[in-house]
Amino acid sequence: MRNLFIAIFLLTLSVGFSQTRTNGTPTDRNAKEGTQNDTPKAAFDQYRIITLKRDTTYVDTSLTIKKEYEYNYLRKDIFGLLPFANEGQTYTVLDYGYKKFSSFPEIGFSGKHFNYMKPDDIKYYSVATPLTELYFKTVMQQGQSVDAFITVNTSERFNMSVAFKGLRSLGKYINQLSSTGNFRFTSSYNTLNKRYYLNFHYTGQDFLNGENGGITTLEDFEGEDAAFQNRARLEVYLRDAKTFMKGKRFFLDHNFRINSKTGNNNLYVSHQFNYENKFFEYNQATVLSTVGDEQILRFGEAFVSSGINDQTRYNRMYNKVGAVYENLLLGKFQFFAEDFRYNYYYNRILILSSGVVPSSINDEINTVGGQYEYRKNKWNGTFLYSNSISNQSLSNFDAKLTYKLNNKNEFLFQYQMLNKIPDHTYNLYQSSFIAYNWYNDFKNEKINNLEATAKTQWLDASLQVSSFNDYLYFSDDSTDPQQQLISPKQYNKTINYLSVKVSREFKWWKLALDNTILYQQVDQEDDILNVPQIVTRNSLYFTDYFFKKALYLQTGFTLNYFTKYYANDYNPVTAEAFVQNQREIGEFPMIDLFINARVRQTRIFLKLEHLNSRMTGNNFYTAPNYPYRDFMIRFGLVWNFFQ
Repeated sequence: MRNLFIAIFLLTLSVGFSQTRTNGTPTDRNAKEGTQNDTPKAAFDQYRIITLKRDTTYVDTSLTIKKEYEYNYLRKDIFGLLPFANEGQTYTVLDYGYKKFSSFPEIGFSGKHFNYMKPDDIKYYSVATPLTELYFKTVMQQGQSVDAFITVNTSERFNMSVAFKGLRSLGKYINQLSSTGNFRFTSSYNTLNKRYYLNFHYTGQDFLNGENGGITTLEDFEGEDAAFQNRARLEVYLRDAKTFMKGKRFFLDHNFRINSKTGNNNLYVSHQFNYENKFFEYNQATVLSTVGDEQILRFGEAFVSSGINDQTRYNRMYNKVGAVYENLLLGKFQFFAEDFRYNYYYNRILILSSGVVPSSINDEINTVGGQYEYRKNKWNGTFLYSNSISNQSLSNFDAKLTYKLNNKNEFLFQYQMLNKIPDHTYNLYQSSFIAYNWYNDFKNEKINNLEATAKTQWLDASLQVSSFNDYLYFSDDSTDPQQQLISPKQYNKTINYLSVKVSREFKWWKLALDNTILYQQVDQEDDILNVPQIVTRNSLYFTDYFFKKALYLQTGFTLNYFTKYYANDYNPVTAEAFVQNQREIGEFPMIDLFINARVRQTRIFLKLEHLNSRMTGNNFYTAPNYPYRDFMIRFGLVWNFFQ
């Protein structure tokens, strides 16, 4: 929080003496002299949002069905994700196409990364006047969810922004507290002659979650006994376990044009730097869990009788240096070299009967590659290839081609072929639980992924076909249903995945019906990659203006549904989902009623979530032992200020 207050103070000073109006007129008003400020308002295209790939959009204060879908903890459309009962916990992945792949290894602990903002998630800005956005939403119990953001250009060429997203929610079940924070600071700059461009950001992120391991007796939940409508009366496996993850990142991306003036031929040098460290901790004060009158070891035998405190540390440094030749007719040709270094470590070496588990794994990976970009008329293409020149086997081929027929019809084709190094938790993990210690040397995963997307005036449709070889996953090794023992495995056969997603909105009068349907199919000899065959979301809503168009109203119902399947279970010790084939979940409708309104730049949201939960019976689960959310009423707003 100290960093947040300092950054806001600096931005406030900047606003006070550095922000200039687009026409140069003074910003102060002299009420005593009766003068008026007739400064015209800045145009919408003077409030730009710029991604790392230089794609530009504009600040949008409209109220659409898309804004309703994005009004959630992640601040984006979460179709294909099923949230756990409390805000700020992990998610069950229904749409496997939601997952994106990188050839470089990651730390792991994927259950903690849904709200972890990566470099591609950070946006940069250019605004004519200071811009502020405030997000607020109520939570399940005792807390709030907020996201505050401010950006300012001290000049036309220099921008700063600072933002903080914070959440605290106690939840309705025992030991389900969520307390998270995402701090972001960005800065962008370019010289007067536009030869040099720079984007910089710093992030500090932390996530604390109570981990209750799910409910112990499903009959108490499903039996609809009025005594258990108070969810805190349901017994859980873990009453005092918690996970904590934090990370800090310094990121710099800049480029310089060699020739003094732009022409038909231009030469650039570019550099990207990323230094990041992460820390993960699993803490469980009491080792024994109570199920009825019996005490069990939920995660098996432990080296200690109490006070488990497992800690994993990780840091990495990434540098990418490139040279770019740009020809206005032929496109951009880039040649680059990458240096990736990591250190993933614990504070001890374990000597077990099964072998030695080292304290760390670290490596230096060097790659070279090239990229070609073509943008001409209706065509836009990017083709990238990189390959390791160090001891590791690593490669990435990624081709994207877009054809824009007109403003209403666009087609995208993408093919990616990856030779991916395993994430670190597959190869090394240490814990106070004896079964949760391993050291492996898995092969690289081989991934082929083909996608085709059509965005037309009639409908949006996408097709994804993927093939996985040497697929890595966590398996359920338990023989006792009261225990949860998992370990990493590598599947030595091919898995083929197919998905088709279609979206279409029908409008009549002031009514609209928005539909998204996903079909998935997996071809595999064993049940390793499990997904629901059908996932659907349908929204029927009404919109109209009221009070001389001062208020815009949007209200309706949203139905979410997916077919039954063997959903992955969640393991809090490793913060990973694991494959299980004992219990299916699904086939329960989730109906929400929403009433949203817009007054100028303020959007107000009111939602009755899962309002049918009392009617359809308690058979709704996010994971085998984790119930989905009960009916609740939540409200909040998104408020933009243009100063």
